[in-house]
Amino acid sequence: MKLIRIHPLDNVAVALEDIRAGETFTINGEAVTAREDVARGHKLALRGIAAGESVVKYGCPIGVAKENIPAGCWVHVHNVRTGLSESADYVYEHKTFPLPDVAPRSFEGYRRADGRAAVRNELWIIPTVGCVNSVAAALARENQHLVSGSVEGLYAFPHPFGCSQMGGDHAQTRRLLAALARHPNAGGVLVLGLGCENLTMEQFRAELGEWDDDRVKFLVCQQVEDELAAGGALLRELADYAGRFRRETIPAGELVVGMKCGGSDGLSGVTANPTVGRFSDRLIALGGSTVLTEVPEMFGAESILFSRCESRAVFDRAVDMVNRFKDYFVSHGQVVYENPSPGNKAGGITTLEDKSCGCVQKGGSAQIVDVLDYAEPVTRRGLNLLSGPGNDLVSATDLTAAGAHLILFTTGRGTPFGAPAPTVKIATNTALFEHKPGWIDFNAGTVAQGEDPDAAAERLLDHVLRVASGERTCSERRGAREISIFKDGVVL
Repeated sequence: MKLIRIHPLDNVAVALEDIRAGETFTINGEAVTAREDVARGHKLALRGIAAGESVVKYGCPIGVAKENIPAGCWVHVHNVRTGLSESADYVYEHKTFPLPDVAPRSFEGYRRADGRAAVRNELWIIPTVGCVNSVAAALARENQHLVSGSVEGLYAFPHPFGCSQMGGDHAQTRRLLAALARHPNAGGVLVLGLGCENLTMEQFRAELGEWDDDRVKFLVCQQVEDELAAGGALLRELADYAGRFRRETIPAGELVVGMKCGGSDGLSGVTANPTVGRFSDRLIALGGSTVLTEVPEMFGAESILFSRCESRAVFDRAVDMVNRFKDYFVSHGQVVYENPSPGNKAGGITTLEDKSCGCVQKGGSAQIVDVLDYAEPVTRRGLNLLSGPGNDLVSATDLTAAGAHLILFTTGRGTPFGAPAPTVKIATNTALFEHKPGWIDFNAGTVAQGEDPDAAAERLLDHVLRVASGERTCSERRGAREISIFKDGVVL
């Protein structure tokens, strides 16, 4: 199969392989001949689409024809424009869908002293301010000998903030860093400050709340003569504590899995994202939790999600989350639809609606049980929406701070970065999987070659449980661990 019509209402189909002009296809009993070449991931008109008429994919409008588009023509940015605006009306029309029957599953993880599950047992160095990034990096580099036994890694997470920030930005930095310090994958945490920054250690402790003195240590560099010696001593104490933990069998229903996409292409919403969505339904059926973020990449596809909010209260919070992000764009003089990226367009995504309808496929069909603010922790089992931008590093850090044990990252173009939580890269097409074996962990391109998406989701569930049990991702093997913090306001 070289061409797929995703939904019966669609007036376009997606090329699963490169199509040459003159090739003829039969879709639902109707023949269509390609009038021009159409690259893999791009769209072909199944019938004539008049100027001003909606282009429909996933059963939803993804744009408006700028000109008459004859049947068999390539449909893309040259003849389609967005239909989005800064305002929209949302109506709560509740829908429910059954979850699949899934046999009980488990993984080999760590049980923390507070009862939480973890999939890694690492030492994390978290700077409160960018001024001590070099110290954090040196401590991580010079103390790798502590990685032994059940201590699986030692990582520093540099960032440029923690000082010269005010108001909401200062609060967001403080909240996110404290959330990372609470993450269960960190068996021990060294919080590293300078001593004169806006984000004081007193503020950090207040944000952190209760903590275990054995698990979290604090160092203010200006208060000691030799910060590397003092930091090394604290890391040794943390390694002794973390080294007491051993893997044990834990029900899969205790997993929290983040979901996002980046470097997307026209197959993202056909192969990888639906596979992740079906995985999400399976994990939720097991009692687990999934988290979907990238709010700007919900614009134009909100109705697909909002109808599955489990209550009017959850629906109202979801609407507020989307509207606040639209206001964020408008307040900065930007339009809400300045997306997709050049790489997305090269891969076949035409408008933000096109991208968004594919993006939300990761949410599967489960009920949305909660809507979380930036870096707010997951507290309810099921599908959660998390406020955050589409930027890969910022949103992946946000998912980690929300408590995701690991992150599923679908991509059609490929990307090498890794979040603090294990980041499973999922290819939308087999060519990428074969071309970048050092980047990609899982191939969902097989769906375009005929594999049933439910079978792919079962494979993905197996893979996730292996990663949760200690199998390292490509980004982990390369040491790719990065954070990025969302900012909005003035830097002093």
